[in-house]
This record gives sequence, C-alpha cells and structure tokens, in this order.
Amino acid sequence: MKNKVFDNTSSRLLFNKSCPLSGKDAPEIDYKNLAILKRYTTEKGKILPSRVTQVCTKKQKELSKAVKIARYLALLPYVSN
Repeated sequence: MKNKVFDNTSSRLLFNKSCPLSGKDAPEIDYKNLAILKRYTTEKGKILPSRVTQVCTKKQKELSKAVKIARYLALLPYVSN
C-alpha cells in the first residue's frame, strides 16, 4: 500500500475569523451588561470557549472576568438547574 500525502491547505476552508467584541462598534464588556454576558454563557451557566464564540484571547479573558464578577454579585447564576 502506498503512503499518500495530503495537502491540507486545499481541502480546508478558510474563514475570516474576526472577533465580535473587537472593532469600532463593538459593545463594551462590563459585568453590568447582562445581555452580552448571557450570550456567551450556556443555559447551565458555563462560559463558552473562544473556539466556539470566535472571541479573541484578550476579550475572552475580559469576558470571563466580567462573568465571574457578575456571578459573585448574584447578577448571574453559578449553576442553573
């Protein structure tokens, strides 16, 4: 059996990955802005990873910090049943 070499660049689709929280008209990440924080958490209260939400690393750290502060102040639940 012959070994085949695959060219992954031609078979892979390239998408423009832009952070939805970066840019000119991007919303500000704040622990009081519950609409944004709920969008980046699951129904059970877990923070969605950046590979799912396409948020850049810097904004993901700000987002997780804001969610944790909102949980501490009881604005968001730790766990939802």
